[in-house]
Amino acid sequence: MLDGWFPDTGQVTAMATMEPAGRTAFPHAPFTVDDLLKFPDDGNRYELFNGSLVVSPAPTPLHQDTIFLLQTILHQAVPSHLKVYSTVNVRVSDKDFYIPDLVVVPRATAKSVKLMFAPSDLLLAVEVVSPSTKLHDRGMKAAAYAAGIPAYWRIEPDEGPTLYVYEIDGDTYSGPTAHKAGTRATLSSPFPVSFDPADLIDVD
Repeated sequence: MLDGWFPDTGQVTAMATMEPAGRTAFPHAPFTVDDLLKFPDDGNRYELFNGSLVVSPAPTPLHQDTIFLLQTILHQAVPSHLKVYSTVNVRVSDKDFYIPDLVVVPRATAKSVKLMFAPSDLLLAVEVVSPSTKLHDRGMKAAAYAAGIPAYWRIEPDEGPTLYVYEIDGDTYSGPTAHKAGTRATLSSPFPVSFDPADLIDVD
């Protein structure tokens, strides 16, 4: 545990430039990506928003099932020149660092990247919303990913699930377009794929 850190209560903890009421800031904010590389591998997900540290707990089984099921669907449809990965490092700047649940990148780019991708390397970023990440997935990440990632998918498991698709339009995303469970979503970007969002929940 970090010195001076107080455990979160299940919600994302955002620190430094943002300090919600009732939460305690880390002692050495604002943080940089280099600071994150020194953090312990303790099962939490550490991200940065303008130097503010955001800590997410390990994903729940439902969250992991949804990621796995979507990754399986994408793997079955992905063309040979693209790759699908989960939980990669995305460095936007020294003070902005994200870990999407899933990404699609060109195969050639994947071979050349050692530790961190740039937003311009990604063709798609995907986030599965959980109680501890919903505010950031719905707002801050949608804005952050628009700085170079052509498409962003947000999956809301508690809505059936529902798939929200954002597509770049200038400097921001248009939409999102909602695809509800029970209807087939037919998408063309970053490659053609068709599935029912209901297939992203393990009902057995």
